[in-house]
Amino acid sequence: MQFGDLRGWIAHLRREGELHEVSAEVDWDCELGTITRRAFGNGNGPALLFSNIKDYQHNARCTQLFTGGLSNYSRVALMFGLGKNASITELVQAARKAYSGRVPPVRVSTGPVKENVITGDDINLFDFPVPRWHRRDGGRYINTMQGTVTRDPTTGRMNVGIYRGMIGQKNTIPVLLWRPQNWGQDFARYSGKGEEMPVAFIYGWEPCLPFCASSPVPPDVSEYDVMGALRGAPVELVDCETVPLQVPASAEIVIEGWISPDPATFEMEGPFGEYTGYFGGDQSLKHKVRVTAITHRDKPIFRGTLEGTLPKMLNENSIMSSVQRAALAWNILERSGVPGVTDVHCPPANNGTTLMIQLKQTYRGQAKQAAAAIWGSNAAHLRYKHIWVVNDDIDIHDYGAIDWAFAYRVNAAEDDIVFFPGTFGSALDPSTRLKFRDTNIYGTGKWSRVLIDATINLDFEPEANYNGDRYPPMVKPDERDWEHVDRRWQEYGFTRD
Repeated sequence: MQFGDLRGWIAHLRREGELHEVSAEVDWDCELGTITRRAFGNGNGPALLFSNIKDYQHNARCTQLFTGGLSNYSRVALMFGLGKNASITELVQAARKAYSGRVPPVRVSTGPVKENVITGDDINLFDFPVPRWHRRDGGRYINTMQGTVTRDPTTGRMNVGIYRGMIGQKNTIPVLLWRPQNWGQDFARYSGKGEEMPVAFIYGWEPCLPFCASSPVPPDVSEYDVMGALRGAPVELVDCETVPLQVPASAEIVIEGWISPDPATFEMEGPFGEYTGYFGGDQSLKHKVRVTAITHRDKPIFRGTLEGTLPKMLNENSIMSSVQRAALAWNILERSGVPGVTDVHCPPANNGTTLMIQLKQTYRGQAKQAAAAIWGSNAAHLRYKHIWVVNDDIDIHDYGAIDWAFAYRVNAAEDDIVFFPGTFGSALDPSTRLKFRDTNIYGTGKWSRVLIDATINLDFEPEANYNGDRYPPMVKPDERDWEHVDRRWQEYGFTRD
């Protein structure tokens, strides 16, 4: 699906009844974030367009903020061009196809994002209605749903990711820059030569941009190519003003700048209400972006989002991660030669930290093979801490079914629970001791990963009492009895489902 730009996406959501427009005055300081939290609900709330933000009315440079475009499965389905009631597995299959495709971008000479160009002393990040999303945030977080563009100085590959950053001074953005992430690897190549790294931030474009930017696309692949595959047409890019990078021509806002490796340039950043549902990345000196230009459309719309997932409090990251991480894991399993995979799911409440795999089991150790394939991939850096594997008779979208399999098909004494200690992991996970989350020392967090093999144990001997099966028969009614009762269901006075 092609929407043209953020405005086209908003118009589409309005027509589909997926948008709620807030015209009452709202304070950018915590009130907007709290409204967003409550409206998102448990993944069933609307997208939100705020048009009356305190201190940003009338003649302000930017007066509107859009959020929640992908905080509901129905809107993810619309992004893919599917029906709003498409199943989660259908969304995962659509994402798998997009991740496997490549449609390179094209260069154009100019576009709406060049309608206003700001440089020098005129740069002021406070001109934009950036919220303080949570009361305990270390500042106003401008980078929550943006596309962060960097380039590999050796190959020229452009990376587009989503990494957090807050407003420091009127022209600086201190950021959380980790070495294992794609832009961290790009930064290492620049800093190894003693050079600053150019960077550009994109705020507001088609929904495929934040979806692909927040996906762990392989380091040698540009997210622009994957966006093109998802939308079915190349992304039109224009040159930036002050950095050697390209951005979508019809983006709402672009901020350009440079990141120095010199610790003397660092600024305070953090903490931030992170995806784990806890505040993470404590306040400390971190890399900063020295802003050198801002370009934006006339009457731009700022794009941001509320981070942090809690039970029954989902958000864009949790819904997107549920689809993204399942799709990527399924592709990894397929490329690794793990046979028999019939479904893959990441429950949205944990942002892909837990992975469920359903497979048709044909040999012993198949579940362990699947876990090893996932944990050995670069996609496992911040996700897939816990993996469940079940047989194909277990619905992995039904936690009750998962719990039943855990109760009666898992025996820790039979190696059904496997620990993989001392691996790389999320430095934002508070279940890891604080000293092991120091990325300045270790470069990453530390996880002990767990596989729960809830498949039927093929080490068990087939039993004559069970007609040659390894487990006794299940109590589900015989198919003949089920069909008989189904035919007469309405005779019993019941209404058909």
